[in-house]
Order: sequence, then structure tokens, then C-alpha cells
Amino acid sequence: MSWFKKIFNKEEKETLDHGLEKSNQGFFEKISKAVVGKSKVDEEVLDDLEEILIGSDVGAATTIKIIERIEARVARDKYVGTEALDKILREEITGLLLENPHAGTQTIDSSKKPYIIMVVGVNGVGKTTTIGKLAHQFKSEGKKVVLGAADTFRAAAVDQLVIWSERVGVPVVKQSMGSDPASVAFDTVQSALAQGADVAIIDTAGRLHNKVNLMNELTKIKRVMQKVIPDAPHEILLVLDGSTGQNAFEQAKQFTAATEVSALAVTKLDGTAKGGVVIGISDQFQIPVKYIGVGEKMHDLQLFNGEEFVDSFFRRK
Repeated sequence: MSWFKKIFNKEEKETLDHGLEKSNQGFFEKISKAVVGKSKVDEEVLDDLEEILIGSDVGAATTIKIIERIEARVARDKYVGTEALDKILREEITGLLLENPHAGTQTIDSSKKPYIIMVVGVNGVGKTTTIGKLAHQFKSEGKKVVLGAADTFRAAAVDQLVIWSERVGVPVVKQSMGSDPASVAFDTVQSALAQGADVAIIDTAGRLHNKVNLMNELTKIKRVMQKVIPDAPHEILLVLDGSTGQNAFEQAKQFTAATEVSALAVTKLDGTAKGGVVIGISDQFQIPVKYIGVGEKMHDLQLFNGEEFVDSFFRRK
């Protein structure tokens, strides 16, 4: 069975359609211009398509893969009409996503209790909001959640996490400003274990001023948590702001070099025409895109489903 077969309900699908509306509109306006007056997919159409995909922040390397796949189909079928371009694009991009690592449909491994999620990412990408939404989702599934405010360098980060903990109704572990982040992470894991929590989500500082410092800090946090739970963290979730396009690629490079990122969350897709970044990031980093943010509401952080994503991205009205 395909990993994409997590069936979306009607509300989830409508949320995804609405969240990708700007990306969808921008893409099809350009496609329509590229094929006007053309009856078949030829070299000129493919050159235009390549430019459109790169302009949609799919990224150069992934775009080349997609174009090569379409070229192979054109060569095989001899004649491909421009009216078939939408369908071919859907099929080839879905096929590409199928070949990449995927998170599946399970949010956590319930055999690990507490399941420790360490959240990383630069400031301003929606990291704390993502943590709050995840806490809400886990709690609504009946799971017991503990949050850890290990971004001790910014008072706003701690305050924001406390607000989310109150809103969702879950405990948060924090210390005074400037405390050792690893100490907060240690206390959070201990607290989650003592309370019999199912999940602990730990926020970390989002500074990229020095990759070596970042690496050392994240390594220390992991090492200290492992004193309590030897295989912690079970997931390192990197949060990226999809609206920044190519800058999101650069952040992914920095963080994947600094620590072993195991899952990605791409946020703020509803406010941008850069939704193609999800396709490129999934392909280039070979790390599962686990969540996408397509709105402000609690339930607008969705488990990523490649087939549904491509369907919404390429939806003709």
C-alpha cells in the first residue's frame, strides 16, 4: 500500500486546497502562458516549464529531475499534447515524492514512552507555534504531553511557549533566562518520565551565527537527555518557513550539517506562492517532510501527504 494512502477527510482536503491557493494560482497562470498557441510538449515548452518550476522554488536540482522524467515520456510516446501536461506533471512529481523517504501516517512511535521530540530551526520560522499545534494534536488524540522551554536565550520564546502550554492545557518545564538549555532539556525528560507522559516536545534556540556553536549546543542537549533516556531524542524535527523559498533550503543545509535531523515541518505555506519548496526540500535532503503548515488555526498543521499535496498544488478549478 502506498505511503500516501492516509485518507484525508473533506475538511482536511479543503484546508490544504485553500492553503496552497496562492502557489496553485501563480503556477497555473505561468503554465497557461507557456503553452498558449502550442499543441504539443516540445523543447520550448520544456524550457519554459523548467523556468516556471525553478520560479516556484522547487529548486534547480529537483527541477532538472522532473524535466528529465517528462522528456523521457515525450521521447517514449513520440507525441504529447500540451493538454496532457498537467496530468504528466502530477504523475511525475508524485512518482518522485514516492521515491523519497517518507514519514508515513504515524505521528509518533508509541513503543517509546515518553517519545522525545527535539525541535530545531531559526527564530521566526514558526517553531514555537508548531510546537503548540503539535501539543494540541497529541492532546486531542488522548496523549499526555510535556513541553520544554530550552530556548533560554530569548525571553519571548519562553513566554510564547508558556502561553501555548496554557492555551493547550499541558505542563511546561522552564528555567530562568540564560539557563543552560541542556539543563532544561534534562529536566523536561525527567519530568515527562515521572509523569508517565506519552510525548515530550523540547524547543531549542534558533541561532545560526556559528555552525560549530550550534552543533556543540545541540550535541550537548542530546547527550544530557540520554542520561535519562539512552535513545533520546527519538525525533529531531526541523521547522522551515516555506514562504522564504530558497532561504529555507539554506537553513536546511545548515541544520542538517549541525545535527541528525530526522523529520521536517514546512510552515506558512498559506501566505506564499512558494509551495513548490516542499517538493524540492523533500527531494534534495532525503529527509521526510512530516508536517506542513497551511493556516493559522490549531488543526492547520497537517501530516504531509504527498499525493494530496500534489493534487492540491495542481488543482484546476
